[in-house]
Amino acid sequence: MADAIAPDGGRDHFNAHANRRKSSAAVMALEKANLEPVDVVEDIALLDEADRRLAELGYVQVYKREFSWLSCFSFAMSISGLFASVATTYVYPLEAGGAASAVWCWLISGFGGMCIALSVSELVSAYPTSGGLYFTCKYLAPEAWVPEISWLCGWLNLLGQIAGVASTEYGCAQLLLAAVSMGSGFTYIPTNDQTVGVMAAVTIFHGALNSMSTAALEKMTRTYVIFHIGVLVSCCITLLVMTQNKHPSSYVWTNVLPEAGWTPSGFSFLFGFLSASWTMTDYDATAHIAEEIKNPELKAPWAISTALGFTYIGGWLFTIVLTYCSGDIPTTLASPIAQPAAQIFYDNIGPAGGIFFTVAAFIILNFVGITAIQAGARTVWAYSRDEMLPLSRVWYKMNKTTTTPLNAVWLFTICCALINLVGLGSYTAIAAIFNLTAIALDWSYCIPILCKMLFGKFQPGPWHLGRYSFWINLWAVIWTLFVSVIFVLPTILPVTPQNMNYVCVILGAVALFAVGYWYASGRYYYSGPRVKAQLVEGAVADGKFTRMAEGDEKSMTKSVTDS
Repeated sequence: MADAIAPDGGRDHFNAHANRRKSSAAVMALEKANLEPVDVVEDIALLDEADRRLAELGYVQVYKREFSWLSCFSFAMSISGLFASVATTYVYPLEAGGAASAVWCWLISGFGGMCIALSVSELVSAYPTSGGLYFTCKYLAPEAWVPEISWLCGWLNLLGQIAGVASTEYGCAQLLLAAVSMGSGFTYIPTNDQTVGVMAAVTIFHGALNSMSTAALEKMTRTYVIFHIGVLVSCCITLLVMTQNKHPSSYVWTNVLPEAGWTPSGFSFLFGFLSASWTMTDYDATAHIAEEIKNPELKAPWAISTALGFTYIGGWLFTIVLTYCSGDIPTTLASPIAQPAAQIFYDNIGPAGGIFFTVAAFIILNFVGITAIQAGARTVWAYSRDEMLPLSRVWYKMNKTTTTPLNAVWLFTICCALINLVGLGSYTAIAAIFNLTAIALDWSYCIPILCKMLFGKFQPGPWHLGRYSFWINLWAVIWTLFVSVIFVLPTILPVTPQNMNYVCVILGAVALFAVGYWYASGRYYYSGPRVKAQLVEGAVADGKFTRMAEGDEKSMTKSVTDS
């Protein structure tokens, strides 16, 4: 490796860029970034295709690429947590519009989610780094706007991931305690304090598992999908066989039973979109482990698109089965454990079966938590590589034993646990934070998708959508805008302090934080995704100019070889 120092020609390029930007703070940040040494990758012949592409994008490979086709698919499947996610969110369509809302809203909302997933897959194939969609802004947005756009996109994505893992860990605690309640014959009813305590223990456990090496995580991850699909299929078969009084098809597909209080009932029906939207999110989680995947430009988008396609179809079919077996919906919704799916298991399969499938959902949701913390930690590490976060040098540090960023793992883990402590004071407040997940994550995807559509700078990778790309991208953005409106509305009327949806307040606080932090501090040190390495296309020698490739751009640099 060698350090490279830009000569006057490189500074001219910087000055031209700085003149286009009117902010003196941004100019200082760019000047600081421009003067930082970068690693020069000379031995091109020793690089495989993935490492070469990463060097072209400006980074040096530091992880071991352990993830295969199976483990990538299993990782992407685990992030959605199909069986457990449907089980824990089934209450929303059932409460909003009854049987028909649950069935039809999954079909419609899932299609919108698939468009987002396909759009994300296309971008990941073109720019496979641990930064995920945040990093793509460097190549999709106008150069002068890259710092602001990538800053906003990055913070939305990171805060959305933290809220998502927090909600997953809370759901884990709810499912485990629901199983305990079933075992006691419902004489034990868990409290908020107990749920938060179990959540904290589960979160720390998941952080400990993520302290292992990439190789160990890969071996563990590949088993998730086998268990997951086995539970899903066996539960559907068991419910269909054991349920004595199934609803007729006319009821399942046409009955609208709005319990949420909205009028007209068709408006209440729209809240059924929430279940699929919450299940089919965090699409770019697999992108955040791109630097741990062999051939990420193909495997990462393939895993995202196929796993989300399976989630779409499988989630819809599972929802149909639950609805046929749901019994009297008002009675199911009145369950003391506040988990309609778990109550359906209990009523139709019996206490033993109900406990078994509820515990299975708990185990699957653990898979979600483990993989989501891995993705979140890699996000923290990638942002720290670009010096976007405070104390970036601390979070960027790699552990020599595991070759993974343990500091980033535990920062992310602790943040998720601390957010859930809000549940000690108010479940309403913690629910609002959970609702932030889909809005923040989906808009962190739509920002680069919009840049791709508007500015025409996109260069497709080996996995792309061809002539259908624009229309799929367009529907992804339209759908996100539509469902975001539903996310901020209260799901139950009349509105009280207890059932108010405070996500609009939380969303406003996030926006205020991102903008305020930018003007107070970020603009003085952050200049967008940085160049940490450059790929040499010719020989390197002291005092001689060498043409180097930085992504798609060419620049002249003077190389100084380390002694």
